[in-house]
Amino acid sequence: MTNKKKFRELLAAPDILVLPGVYDAFSAKMAEKAGFSGVIMGGYQVAASMLGEPDVGYVSLTEMTFSLRNICNAVTIPVVSDGDTGYGNAMNVRRMVREYENAGTAAILLEDQVWPKKCGHMEGKKVISREEHVMKIKAAAEAKKDPDLVIIGRTDARAVNGLDDALDRARSYAEAGADMLFVEAPQSLEEMKRIVSVLKPLGKPLLANMVEHGKTPGLTANDLQDIGFDAVVFPVSAIYAMAQTLMKLFAVLKQNGTTASLADTMMSFTEFNQLIGLPAYTAMEETYTVRS
Repeated sequence: MTNKKKFRELLAAPDILVLPGVYDAFSAKMAEKAGFSGVIMGGYQVAASMLGEPDVGYVSLTEMTFSLRNICNAVTIPVVSDGDTGYGNAMNVRRMVREYENAGTAAILLEDQVWPKKCGHMEGKKVISREEHVMKIKAAAEAKKDPDLVIIGRTDARAVNGLDDALDRARSYAEAGADMLFVEAPQSLEEMKRIVSVLKPLGKPLLANMVEHGKTPGLTANDLQDIGFDAVVFPVSAIYAMAQTLMKLFAVLKQNGTTASLADTMMSFTEFNQLIGLPAYTAMEETYTVRS
């Protein structure tokens, strides 16, 4: 079974699908080892990890595709990818879909922000017209080679024009060929319930986004399932935790000249090599050794 088909089956399952955000092959592998059924590669984390920059449109299609391919090659579970705005017009969207699909993604998010975009929970966002994004969704749906590839129609209009416009846009994106719908950054529990009540009858899976300290109330996966969402992403948790850990590590090392006090917070040399797969590599290498 392909990961695209597997992802569709996960969305159709009775339990909500929880997708942690990853930013490189290593973080994706760790998520898979933790038992998650899928992951999401987000532009916010890739921008920070690859460039050391905020999510404000600095990362290019080429850089995102490079990261996506590495992630997909590192795991066996479905990978959802952030297509941002498609990096241009509808024709650019077609190319983005081809590049991402060839890289191995199971689903692609496509948002209606003006480029350069911003993280969905930042201030100062702008959106393109509904009509223009409808054409982008249509282009994405027509460009995919595998019909099981999931196109996620995302709207950021809640922060710009209000929830009513966001819901109207989501309806239009569903009609244009989006397989899944995502209204970004609702600001209350009531708004989240309204999203489900209005969009659920369209028959498309609904995605929720839990950004720690973001604009949307922090809910558990079970809470979101009870409301009616089919999947939830925690897109920035990993990189926030990594940032906090590294800041502590470097501060201790700078002050003490040693990491001895943090020994119980780190894996050993042997443990890490086992985690990353060195024993399997060594065993395989042995099979190619020329015997004299």
